Amino acid sequence: MPHGKELFLDHAATTPVHPDVVGLMLPYFGNHFGTTTSLSELGRTSRRAVEEARCRTAALIDAAPEEIIFSSGATESNNLAILGAASSLSGRGKHIITSTGEHPSVINACRHLERRGFEISYVSPDAHGKIDPALIADALRNDTILISIMHASHETGVVQPVEEIGALARERGILFHCNAAQSAGKIPVNTHTLPADLLSFSSHKLYGPKGVGALFVRKGTVIDPVLFGSGQEQGLRPGTINVPCVAGFGLACVIALRDIENNGILITSLRESLEQQVISRIDGARIHGSGTVRLPHISSISFRGVRGDDLAAYLDAVNIVVSPGSAQSRAWHGQARRSAEVLPEKEGEEGTIRLSIGWENKEKDIRRTVDRLEEAVRRIREFAAASPDGDVTVFTFPDKSNAAAALKALKDEDMVFSPVLKPDELMQALCSNISLACLSRDQARIGSLLGAHGIEIAGMHTAHPMERPMKKKERDFWEKVEQIKKRNA
Repeated sequence: MPHGKELFLDHAATTPVHPDVVGLMLPYFGNHFGTTTSLSELGRTSRRAVEEARCRTAALIDAAPEEIIFSSGATESNNLAILGAASSLSGRGKHIITSTGEHPSVINACRHLERRGFEISYVSPDAHGKIDPALIADALRNDTILISIMHASHETGVVQPVEEIGALARERGILFHCNAAQSAGKIPVNTHTLPADLLSFSSHKLYGPKGVGALFVRKGTVIDPVLFGSGQEQGLRPGTINVPCVAGFGLACVIALRDIENNGILITSLRESLEQQVISRIDGARIHGSGTVRLPHISSISFRGVRGDDLAAYLDAVNIVVSPGSAQSRAWHGQARRSAEVLPEKEGEEGTIRLSIGWENKEKDIRRTVDRLEEAVRRIREFAAASPDGDVTVFTFPDKSNAAAALKALKDEDMVFSPVLKPDELMQALCSNISLACLSRDQARIGSLLGAHGIEIAGMHTAHPMERPMKKKERDFWEKVEQIKKRNA
């Protein structure tokens, strides 16, 4: 499936909708537009579509259809599972166990409960990003009511020992919630062998539409609703059902289950090729979680002395889409880095990018990516090694096309520069998020060069971090620029 001129390697964030899924959805936007609560033929058609999708979605994880509750996505499913379980079981206890590496929808739901008198134990993963079940066992208390651990990391792809953790929970009569947003449809997920009472997954991670997901609620598990309305989805998720997207989700699950083995083999081979090329060609590269079982599609790589944000900006400018670390991780860091006991500093974090492969990617895509990665790392390190004794000038551009043209022009002239992701609040003007940091001594030459190429510049900003009071966002930005200058100097 084409993505314009862009090479998309961010499938852990989202996936394009499969063409067959789009085709199935279209009638439910048109002729078959009825609500599932209507007694008309339109309503009956919509209900049949939803129940067929429920069966298809259940089959992906080998569950019973009545154990599937449709939601708006894994974030809502995670919230329903955690908040619903906490409400239902609060009379028995108020202690919950989770990990520091969970998705923000889990972490923030737990922090919400902390403000309401619950106690949360956060266990930390090891150097490979894996949770030791012994840490879970040590954290267990008589008043523990819920354990929430993801099936596989959205950052590194490391598969967690959820069978062992679930067994610990089952022995003590504790509910076990598992976030399978990254794993469902990528590796086998079977609720008969995985002892999870609650399991979340999402459509848009497996080539279905955005805005729909599911929560598996094992038969006999009782949780309270967190939303209230007319009683849809067994009273746990009220509101008018998104029929087109639910139907599309169901077909996406069918396709994912059908192709899971072949896609796993193909994507694993591409990931291994990517990592082998990176390690052999780029000094100071490190693969996170390489010694453990991982999802086939995720590769988390750090580069010594290079920030992940800067690498992602460089690749974006040359139309390769990746994530700096992970979007979720960055959001969590922004909110909660102050809680050292919750989120310890991770080695090499600032230099990490996450590349996640889809079935439509090819070996030529991998070669192109490694070529650009090698180029980006070299240039960013050159900038750091220049050890400028003066200021740095940051050029901003009105749009990505001008930013990309500037990057190419500077490369062709062998100028020293580094890409920088611009904080949204740095300037009022609407500019591309891709900025270029250059040595101020080169400002005039670079300005003339860009002008000669007809490249539009939105602004030039010189780093004077101590000259005047600044907003925290601005101060953090200039501190980042200084770090780029000094890194590996």
